[in-house]
Amino acid sequence: MPGPFDLALTTERFRAFGVDRATLWHEGGLHRVVSGSEVRVEAAPGGVDAEPLDAETEPVVRALLGLVFDLDAFYAWAADDDVLVATVPRLAGFRPSLTPDPFEMLVGAITAQQVSMFSAVAIRNRLIERFGVQVGHAWAFPARGRLAAADEAELVALGYSRRKAEYVVGLARSDLDLDQLGSLPDHEIKSRLTAVRGLGEWTADWFLARHLARPHAWPWGDLALRKAVAALYGGLDVREAGARFHPFENLSAHYLLLSQRVP
Repeated sequence: MPGPFDLALTTERFRAFGVDRATLWHEGGLHRVVSGSEVRVEAAPGGVDAEPLDAETEPVVRALLGLVFDLDAFYAWAADDDVLVATVPRLAGFRPSLTPDPFEMLVGAITAQQVSMFSAVAIRNRLIERFGVQVGHAWAFPARGRLAAADEAELVALGYSRRKAEYVVGLARSDLDLDQLGSLPDHEIKSRLTAVRGLGEWTADWFLARHLARPHAWPWGDLALRKAVAALYGGLDVREAGARFHPFENLSAHYLLLSQRVP
């Protein structure tokens, strides 16, 4: 791992709001199911140990550890910001973890719409246990085809609102090619996502930020980010604040959010 790197900070969000069945922190390591096998990632001198590590699992491990982000360039830039100059050193080594699978990312975002993260994680876990497959300690997130075949009432029984159940099943049954989105520019991705019922700008922004690691993604509609900006930057308008953090909007958002959860 390129330094600095802090596995505890990088994986903090998988513990902050309760147990995450699909990306599970267990006994000092992160567990994730990849192609039917459970991968464990744990801290090691100079980086991490990931087992098993092969052509299929390595891209997932790299996504989970946020290896795509250029922290050196961000840290040099942040030194000129009145707030980040103090915040970044305190969180040095934090690499925002990405959700490797686009369908999982969008279902998770739908689940989290207008509810607390604790509630969202609990409901999402019930979805995973009902439609996913357990491999070792972790669970594989439900396949798109599995949820496409589900009845909306089954999701309502798990805690989804009727409308959110419609959104999840509708997304699973849609003809949107999620894997192809990564080849498109940000504005085109947002246009295609928001054309799908239940996927708004907030969801599209987080898809850009936390699945594709797009550097200019700024999820200004996120309540926690709005609170962080208000607390740290006074009267700064959160939507307009994105320009202040250019060209590191995504990393800035993640560091501001984490700064409010980690003393």
